[in-house]
Amino acid sequence: MAEKLRPLVAGNWKMNGLAASAAEFGKVVAGAAPLAGKADLMICPPATLIPAFAASARGSAVTVGGQDCHAKASGAHTGDLAAEMLADAGAVAVIVGHSERRADHGETDAQVRDKAQAAHRAGLTAIVCVGEQRSEREARETLAVIGRQLEGSLPDAATGANLVVAYEPVWAIGTGLTPTPADVGEVHAFIRQHLRQRYGAEGGRVRILYGGSVKPANAGELLTIADVNGALVGGASLKADDFLGIAAVYG
Repeated sequence: MAEKLRPLVAGNWKMNGLAASAAEFGKVVAGAAPLAGKADLMICPPATLIPAFAASARGSAVTVGGQDCHAKASGAHTGDLAAEMLADAGAVAVIVGHSERRADHGETDAQVRDKAQAAHRAGLTAIVCVGEQRSEREARETLAVIGRQLEGSLPDAATGANLVVAYEPVWAIGTGLTPTPADVGEVHAFIRQHLRQRYGAEGGRVRILYGGSVKPANAGELLTIADVNGALVGGASLKADDFLGIAAVYG
């Protein structure tokens, strides 16, 4: 019997957003009120905006997260941010292992796991991303790839409170292509099985997000699939109306 989990809709702004973006974020905060208690909403802006966004969201139905962190708490790592720094700035979670980090920076599963452990060390929820390339899907290697990523990227000590897994079919991000509901359901069921086998009852409490070109137009179909406990939203999260339109599935 699947456990009833409160959905999470998280927006990944990627490298977008300046101080003026506070107005758009303010619209998200204002529009999120009817969803309080029904779904958790989170925006992960560039690190430069975390303190201001966290302050303006305080007491609302919206929280703020980071997009990446270093594995260590401090040190000679120019340009990097520790998980503790994100927490100090007001973040409650951090995305690690996003496909763009894995591709652009060559991040390995082991490095992603170290970052997730750093998030836990700092008291943050780790949103760990996994997903296959188009060539891997066409070769019917999706589940094997996801299985390897889960095994290597997830910390051994994780709970439903400090871990979220996001499935992002890399070939669907920004391409307009979307897996069928059957495709999504298969992968999410596989992830749930892995989580239960590894973490026991806690594995049933870890939220699994879908993250592949989610828009208001397809949210109703994608977010009602079994074991889809919310969404990791990319481009559509930059506009408050689109982001709230996705979250409205849970209203």
